[in-house]
Amino acid sequence: MIADDESDQGVTAAAFSLLHHIARARLEVGRLTVIDATNLQFTARRPLLRMARFFHVPAVAIVLDVSLETCLARNLTRSSRRVNEEVIGQHSQELSSTISRLRHEGYARIYVLGEREIDGVTTVRTGRAPDSQRPAGLER
Repeated sequence: MIADDESDQGVTAAAFSLLHHIARARLEVGRLTVIDATNLQFTARRPLLRMARFFHVPAVAIVLDVSLETCLARNLTRSSRRVNEEVIGQHSQELSSTISRLRHEGYARIYVLGEREIDGVTTVRTGRAPDSQRPAGLER
């Protein structure tokens, strides 16, 4: 949305600023808000967790735990925007330590899905927080 090129890393700060702005705006009006990002570092997850707490909504982590071999193979099938193999390797190494830390960060639920589980997953939204749990002064 910022540079019209998802591989342009020069706009990363602006892109995440926009993502946080949109997430905040959606939460202010009580909308389901999904952040689809790698977020392997706690510093990337922390502001999103704080935002969820502020708006009294549960933060849920969904982790796709896919092997390095599978990621590399799928990357080769991409018709455009292939990711550097070194980056994929680094992410793969960071993932296991990230998974072990998530339970200490304040998520309401954590789902770690392996390769066999991913294709069969469906999500069901079961409800939303009642108005009494929303911060004062926020209107729909």
